[in-house]
Amino acid sequence: MSAHKKQKSSLNEKPGISQPEITSGTSIEQIQRFRRIQPSAQELVSGILSGNITALSRAITLIESTNPNHLAKANEIINACLPHANQSVRIGITGVPGVGKSTFIEAFGKQLTGLGKKLAVLAVDPSSSFSHGSILGDKTRMEELVKDENAFIRPSASGETLGGVARKTREAIILCEAAGFDTILIETVGVGQSETAVHSMVDFFLLLKIAGAGDELQGIKRGIMEMADAIIINKSDGDNIKKARLAKTEFNRALHLFPLKKSGWQPTVNTCSAITHEGIPEVWQTILDYFEMAKASLYFQEKRKEQNQFWMMETINEQLKTNFYNHPEIIAELDKNKKAVQNDEISPFAAATILLELYKEGTKIQSNKGTK
Repeated sequence: MSAHKKQKSSLNEKPGISQPEITSGTSIEQIQRFRRIQPSAQELVSGILSGNITALSRAITLIESTNPNHLAKANEIINACLPHANQSVRIGITGVPGVGKSTFIEAFGKQLTGLGKKLAVLAVDPSSSFSHGSILGDKTRMEELVKDENAFIRPSASGETLGGVARKTREAIILCEAAGFDTILIETVGVGQSETAVHSMVDFFLLLKIAGAGDELQGIKRGIMEMADAIIINKSDGDNIKKARLAKTEFNRALHLFPLKKSGWQPTVNTCSAITHEGIPEVWQTILDYFEMAKASLYFQEKRKEQNQFWMMETINEQLKTNFYNHPEIIAELDKNKKAVQNDEISPFAAATILLELYKEGTKIQSNKGTK
């Protein structure tokens, strides 16, 4: 065989059949046209009341929007859903990062749906103070619950809102209740000592703890401990069972140092394992016991009335803030005053006074125009 004779390579590729386009231009155009069509407030309300999850999700996205043009439509949806709300059990769940909130909620949620409950989980994810982004990975962590047809999981970014919840969590609760969900779980960002806002929108406040992490020290602190209606020591399995039982004893002692709650309820301490489901049914029984007592004493109804008043004031504060920063004259002058403050040309307090007076004069002029 000639040394110059070319050898055939097994790596040579024979011409194949060209593959057809995997996407259809017509389909893409139809999808884009559909996305451009925004359903009316009445259509979204109708969908919510019929239990349509897509309509519920779109409505929550709308009320979470910071676009001033969406405000009127969002308010229309909320007002239409309000008569159909207030028929659920609202439970707040908090705990330090790593305590296993998502795993606990999945185990607890499966327990509830197994009892025939319709469950909505409003999970609040912390937002970065640098990039302002959030992972929103709660659905990924709740693999089984997300497939449950009786469960709805909605992650939201906390944004700049303090108190462990998102800016529009209160309104999202109303929409979920109108959609027929009878049990609402609100999972907070889990900062540990500042979950104040969630306490003002739930009926029962559940604090998750773990043993053996120095967390027992929180038992002698006020704040988050005083707000808790029950303390659950999670991850009570394997080698951690003994530590969890010891922590339960310590927390029980600590709780008796606090004055009795206005409701008359004495907070309980229990252990559980979200992995083995040990102790999960007992958590629900504790909540049922609380509601039986709170409704019999009329505390449940009084608390709901107080919460409505609180959220009226919070809504006013939020709306004033939104109106201020979206006012044309403030938008035009804000950056100039920021630079003046940075360059020490004016004090922060004087700059704030100037902007507030400017806003007040601007709204006065608009009001006068409207009355003519």
